[in-house]
Order: sequence, then structure tokens, then C-alpha cells
Amino acid sequence: MNVPSWPVELADGDVLLRPIKLRDQRVWREVNRRNREWLRPWEATIPPPAPGAPPAQRPTYRQMVRHLRAEANAGRMLPFVIEYQGHLVGQLTVAGITWGSMCSGHVGYWVDREVAGRGVMPTAVALATDHCFRTVGLHRMEVCIRPENGPSRRVVEKLGFREEGLRPRYLHIDGGWRDHLVYALTAEEVPEGLLHRWKQARRAHHEK
Repeated sequence: MNVPSWPVELADGDVLLRPIKLRDQRVWREVNRRNREWLRPWEATIPPPAPGAPPAQRPTYRQMVRHLRAEANAGRMLPFVIEYQGHLVGQLTVAGITWGSMCSGHVGYWVDREVAGRGVMPTAVALATDHCFRTVGLHRMEVCIRPENGPSRRVVEKLGFREEGLRPRYLHIDGGWRDHLVYALTAEEVPEGLLHRWKQARRAHHEK
């Protein structure tokens, strides 16, 4: 099995992806708390337990980080925080890394509302995708998004991810099983790199 090089930092301009750390707890909690109402409709929740089973508890921050680290060391996940101009502003995780005949992973992310619209998240997704294609050796990247989540859909549409269809009741989000649109990209579609394509698209937009 391939094991991605970990830990790793990825950067472009003011945007940095770096491994999430236990000492990020105070800032991570503050950013998450400040964005609670904005993020709640899109955040994963724990489904009701089976009859007779005890209710599941959300992990603490420390439990979350330890789990993410263990998954990263096993080659199944790449958990990053996002920094913008030196400040923690969000989180991006490449999860579900699968090898064999599939060689794929899927990306999940959230960002501080205060920096939304500045190109932070498209840059972060492009950095992670290029790393997965060029260094890790994955072939396909997926992003699954609720149809109602316009800002998140715009991120992947700006980057040129293909919309492949709807997965009904795919994930437990905001207290219920929610439909998700599937967006995907394969390595052959971005031979020049996704970050390079994103920069060209931004440049062309600004020159209009």
C-alpha cells in the first residue's frame, strides 16, 4: 500500500495548508464558534443509534486530532488546517483514500466566513489536489456537496470539477440524511496542475 508523505505543508502566496495540531485547539474553536450558524447547515452529524444502542458522542477536539493523525499515518487521510496571511481560517481534509484499482480520495472543507470570496478555498483545494495527484499518486478526487450549498459548489465549479450526479440521502448532515451532488476530477484532466489552471482562470477573470 502506498503511504502518503506525512506530515507535509503546501503553500501558495498567502494560503498555507499544514497538518492540524493539538495546540491549534484554542484558535480552531474560536473560528468554529464564530462561524457556527454559517457552518451548521453543512456540517456532518451523528445519526441516531440503533435500537437499544447507546447514543454516540461527538469527539472532543483532542480525540478528533488524534484520530486524524492515526488515519494520516495509516495512509487513509490527509488532515490540514488552512492558514491565510498567517491566521488559521479553516480546515481541509482529504479522506477515504483508497488504493488498488481505484486510487481515489475525497475532499471536505470549511472556511471562516470573513475570508470567503478571496480565493482562499479554491487555492487550498487546488494545492491539495495537485499534491494527491503528483506526490501521493491518486488518480481521482471527489467532492460531495449538498445541492443547497451554493458557496461550496462555486469553489469546485471555479476549479473545473465535473458534476457527475446526485447521491440521494448520502450523508448525515445537520440532523438528517441529505442528498449530495458529486463533483470529480481525474489526473488526466489537469496535466498542467490544478493550481496552474486556477491561476490562469483568475488572471483571465481580472483582465476582463
